[in-house]
Amino acid sequence: MCHTDAAEAPKRLSRSKYREDERGKIMKIVMVLTSHDQLGNTGRPTGFWLEEFAAPYFVFRDAGVDLTLTSPKGGQPPIDPKSDLPENQTPAMARFKKDERAQKELSQTVKLETIKSEDYDTVFYPGGHGPMWDLAESPVSIALLESFYNSGKVIALVCHSPGVLRHVKYKGEPLVKGKHVTGFTNGEEAEVQLTHVVPFLVEDELLRLGAIFEKVRNWGPYSVVDGRLVTGQNPASSTVTAQALMNLLGQRAAAGAGA
Repeated sequence: MCHTDAAEAPKRLSRSKYREDERGKIMKIVMVLTSHDQLGNTGRPTGFWLEEFAAPYFVFRDAGVDLTLTSPKGGQPPIDPKSDLPENQTPAMARFKKDERAQKELSQTVKLETIKSEDYDTVFYPGGHGPMWDLAESPVSIALLESFYNSGKVIALVCHSPGVLRHVKYKGEPLVKGKHVTGFTNGEEAEVQLTHVVPFLVEDELLRLGAIFEKVRNWGPYSVVDGRLVTGQNPASSTVTAQALMNLLGQRAAAGAGA
């Protein structure tokens, strides 16, 4: 198990270290985005958090992996408008807005029901509040995560998306039971004043399932790797979580690991 915060952010690896798996094939990653665009019954819009897509997207693309984007409904997934406010801008978001290829790929996500774990090396879930409504309760998403994990593959989720694991089982128990994890904290949810709007609190839910929940200060970059589970705390953790995933894939490829 390892933890990554801003001071320990892994350096970018050379492409050759993780762009190919043990069979010499280009690694394939699927990113799963929400299709849910309503913030409970507030009448306000939601969706995925742009930084949590953009930062990992470029970490993966720059590594030379084969990247697929998917969502329950397919097509353009909803961007949480709050994530694109001036105070929330990041370098990855600025790059995304100048990158026609990235914008086109995001607008053409394939339907989640068409994704099979055997076609990919790993799966990454960006957060935002949207996933708490659709992906957390989606039988298709639950089955996909279980399929990845049951086949010995790594799964990664950031911010609110660790909450998507609430119904995911492994060997009859909650997948997160006994595992070190992180995710959007109760304190962070309170700061954005949505504690009583969200269907559940990520931190409370993971603790209820028996996870060992870890966190740093609100909005601080932090990721946790426990075996084949990679989680990140919040939007600021998007890059370090994606890098932690790539480091882990690189180690497994080098070792020829299967499980």
